[in-house]
Amino acid sequence: MVVGGGVGGLCTAAVLARYGVAVEVHESHAVPGGAAHSFERGGFSFDSGPSFYAGMSYPRGRSLNPLKQVLDLIDEPLPCEQYDGWTIYLPEGTFRCSVRGESYVEQLRRFGGEEAVQQFRALERAIKPLADASSALSFAAFRADLAAPLTLARGLGGMVEAGVFAQGPFRAVERLNGPFSTLLDEAGVTNPFLKRLLDLECFVLSGMDAASTLALEMAFMFSERGRPDAVLDYPVGGSGAIVDALVRGIEKNGGVVHCNSHIEEILVEGGRAVGVRVRGRGEVRAGHVVSNASGWDTAKLVRDPAARAGLAATARKAPKLDSFMHLHLGFDGDGLDADAIGIHHLCVNEWGSGIAGEQNVVNISIPTVLDPSQAPEGKHTAHVYYAANEPYELWEGMDRKSPEYKTLKEERAQRLWEGLEKAIPDIRERVEVELVGSPLTHQRYLRREGGTYGPGVVAGQQQWPTARTGVRNLLACGDSCFPGIGMPAVASSGFIAANTIVGVDRHLAMLDEMEAMAATVGA
Repeated sequence: MVVGGGVGGLCTAAVLARYGVAVEVHESHAVPGGAAHSFERGGFSFDSGPSFYAGMSYPRGRSLNPLKQVLDLIDEPLPCEQYDGWTIYLPEGTFRCSVRGESYVEQLRRFGGEEAVQQFRALERAIKPLADASSALSFAAFRADLAAPLTLARGLGGMVEAGVFAQGPFRAVERLNGPFSTLLDEAGVTNPFLKRLLDLECFVLSGMDAASTLALEMAFMFSERGRPDAVLDYPVGGSGAIVDALVRGIEKNGGVVHCNSHIEEILVEGGRAVGVRVRGRGEVRAGHVVSNASGWDTAKLVRDPAARAGLAATARKAPKLDSFMHLHLGFDGDGLDADAIGIHHLCVNEWGSGIAGEQNVVNISIPTVLDPSQAPEGKHTAHVYYAANEPYELWEGMDRKSPEYKTLKEERAQRLWEGLEKAIPDIRERVEVELVGSPLTHQRYLRREGGTYGPGVVAGQQQWPTARTGVRNLLACGDSCFPGIGMPAVASSGFIAANTIVGVDRHLAMLDEMEAMAATVGA
């Protein structure tokens, strides 16, 4: 039984169904996908959330991306359009970079000088053992019980070869679970521009700066992006195509996905989760329950006093990051050069308040430059948003139908418009469909306390909660547990939860199958 049909919950269910376990997903919204669902307005199709992907178009069995590994396991191909770069609008100027060649380094030299380049090279050397280790140790091998060493041993040889244990196993664990800033210190990174840029790289992944972001997350990102054949991918049909593929994989293996299915309670008896109470349907019993709700919202679903208190105490240990604002636009593309515009842009308004400052970073996606099927002919869509830098407190308690709410949305969306104007200066004159989403929108549709982006677990100071919740047979997946925020991370959490439910023999057999799959590519 999976509570919540976000990507973490869908990945859990897809892997369980592939194992042959009977599984149901209960999603409160009318469509599955959580923050990754797609929707249509006025003939335009929009991504509600994530739009930056890598490693999704590699041959079956060859990607390091856990989300692609789930899709490969359930044999659901995902057509993608490929591209190689993005644009960042910085206070210092426009930074255009690519995953191919020396573009990134050339831009570093332009803005930070030769010192920035040399320090980045030193950082690459410091990261390499961790990056190689993240390649050797697939999240598909993780589980959250005492059998974990048996499955993780599959990657031990690769980790030894990567040199991650050169300073001893305890130091290796410390570096992997520590903050990314520790690697910057080891590499002697002092160049102001490079440090600011790396804070930005961390922020768009985790919602936090380098001093708080998990080194393992960044090692994976650099590993995937640094491959000789690296490309960036945009799924044809948007993020909704990923959701559809996961649902197909669940259903063809005997699972069921229920939408408009609201969970009123996770049933706990004698300290053990035994099922759920579904609105309008009553009790549904299950051997295990996996919650894809946030840690704060999972605690609210449990009425057993002892279990609820324990879940709430765990949730309180992780501070909530700020929320989102979204600007979804359908606009006329007459006279625009789609290739010159490009799909992805970031805008940093200033450095003084720190990278996580209120409304400081604007994320921009124009997916129709690669996938025109999402808009009428000659038209485009744009998704512009703040992630983890819009305070919920400004919106709390507002009536969503009031004039004050409408006015505040218009005011708080101005920096979104200004960011997009850097890519398309006359965008306001081109707009045909305009939708503004606030933290209240995020809270309403995703049922997340405070509309939060997710937990702000500080690497090196706090430990991420694991899939195990402290309540027997109640597991967690999604961004409230290890390894955290982001599409690869929540897919990883799905692997961990599913693997923990099945016996180690079945888990090892699945790993054998995945290894054989990778070995047959190109054979």
